[in-house]
Order: sequence, then structure tokens, then C-alpha cells
Amino acid sequence: MSTNHASSDDVPLEKDFSNHQGNVNGTTSMQGRNPYDLNANDHPESALKRMRTAGSISISPELFEKLYLSPENRVKGELRKTFGNPTPLALTGFLLSLTPLSCDLMGWRGAGGNGAASTGVFFFFGCLLMILGAVGEWIVGNTFPFVVFGTFGAFWGAFGATLVPYYNAYGAYVTDPTAMAASMGNPGNPAGQTVPAFNSSFAFFLLFMAMICFVFLICSLRTNIVFFVIFLSLVLAFSLLAGAYFNLALAFENPANTSAAKTAARLVVGGGACAFVTSMAGWWIFLAIMLASVDFPIAIPVGDLSTMIKGASDRARVAGAAA
Repeated sequence: MSTNHASSDDVPLEKDFSNHQGNVNGTTSMQGRNPYDLNANDHPESALKRMRTAGSISISPELFEKLYLSPENRVKGELRKTFGNPTPLALTGFLLSLTPLSCDLMGWRGAGGNGAASTGVFFFFGCLLMILGAVGEWIVGNTFPFVVFGTFGAFWGAFGATLVPYYNAYGAYVTDPTAMAASMGNPGNPAGQTVPAFNSSFAFFLLFMAMICFVFLICSLRTNIVFFVIFLSLVLAFSLLAGAYFNLALAFENPANTSAAKTAARLVVGGGACAFVTSMAGWWIFLAIMLASVDFPIAIPVGDLSTMIKGASDRARVAGAAA
């Protein structure tokens, strides 16, 4: 975003939200006039001078954080004016993958199968669009959403690959010769899904996804309330699903352990419910970003936290000024 805020006659050429000296939208200056209002009495040269910067309008920290899901940061160049905002593209892939999966996990309308029916969605929406969004965020210099989108893009690719028999994620755990013969040498023997080692191993993957989401949760305290809710519910979802797979391992190890099987079923539903909360919060912030991107007259609040929780650089600047 452009950071030039003053012209030769001390009238800001761009909408300057950081200047609190009467040069913000809706206030008056220049003998009671808003410097961004044009009327028939304006000198043509003066009017053109203010209109020339319409394509490089700077935005408030609140709007920046809403559009990019990251506190405003300074980067060299003008890449944010050259490229489109990659954030909603990545959110599209995330939401169109997680929302159906959460419904599958809760078993709505007879759905199930751990989302196997949406394997293609995981690859071409979840993985592809989120990786593209991550690259876009990297280009424009937004580190936090770049890491988040890249992480979840890889997650959807890994999760989709686990469901594809070709990758033999669960078939590799089948060691019984009789069960191996039943698959006639083809990868992805479904008997592997009932092997305790597979379920425990997959549970550890989900557990550490919860851990990285917890890191994102802490970082989201500098973004907005909706993003915080997204990561809080994801931590709960991954933790519950990890517990479900640990209990499935116990149930498959001892078929008489029916309590473990019942607990696993409840944890899967609970994980799906938390993922559904994530999805609804994601749809809210997606709508907010899309409306802001087209300058829609209705703004949806996301609960900005970037100005409430000051960054280390802001605190250092205030301390330096006080000294």
C-alpha cells in the first residue's frame, strides 16, 4: 500500500488513516471542506491532482487486517497494488473442503466415510487453491497468512492422499498373508484401516496439527476475533479427532473393548461439530473480505484485534517517544 501522504501544498493526496490532524475521510479541512470532495467550483488542475491517486489509495489498519488476515506491515515495492488479494482464494479452498467434511464427520443425512467422497475436492480445492493463495501471500509479503495457507494446503493434500488407495497409507499396515492375498497385490488394502498401528499413527498426525493450530491461535490474537475463533475451534477439532483415532486403535486391538469404540464415535462427532464451527466462522470472514474487496456499502465486522493488542514495534516506538 502506498505510504505517501502529503502533496506539495500539504494536502494529502491519498486517504490517510494514520494522520489524525483532520485529514481523514468524513472530516473537514481547507476552510471547512473535505479534501477528497470534488465539486463544480474546483479548479481543473486541482481536481485532477487529487483524482490521479485514486488507484493507489492507502487503507486503514482495520481494513488491511480484514482483507489480508494479518496486521499491517511495511514491504518494499508496490506488489499489493500490482496483484490481486490472494486471501479469499485460499479461503475458498479451505471452506469448500472443510464444510462438507465436517458434515460427513457428524453423519448428517447418512454421510460418512471420513470424507472419501470429497477426495477430489481435497486435492483441487483444499490443496491447490490454498497453495496458490499461500504463494500469493508470500509475494505480497504477508508472512502469517502465507504460513497458515501453506500449512493447510499441504494438510489437504496429505489427507486426500491418505484416502487414495494408490498411496497405500493404510494398506502398508496389512502384514497378514491371508489379508494381503485378498487384495491381490493391489495397494490400499482396506483391512489396514482396522490395524491399531495405522490408527495410532494417524492420530499423532492429527495431534500435531492441533499443536500447530495452537501456535496459530496465539498469533491470531493480533488479527481479529473471527480468526481467533477459527483456530480455537480447529485446535479442539484436531484434538478430538486425534482422541477418536487413539480410541479406535484400542477398539481394534481388543474387539471386546466396546467402550473405546463408543468413545471414538462420540469424539468423531464432536470433532466434526468443532470443524463446523470453524467453517461457519470462515464463511463469515470470507463474506467480509469479498464485500470489502468490491467496496460494498455494507461492512461486516470481524472484531479487529490488531489495534487493541499492540505489536512489539509499536510498544517500542511509544516507549522511545516517552523517553
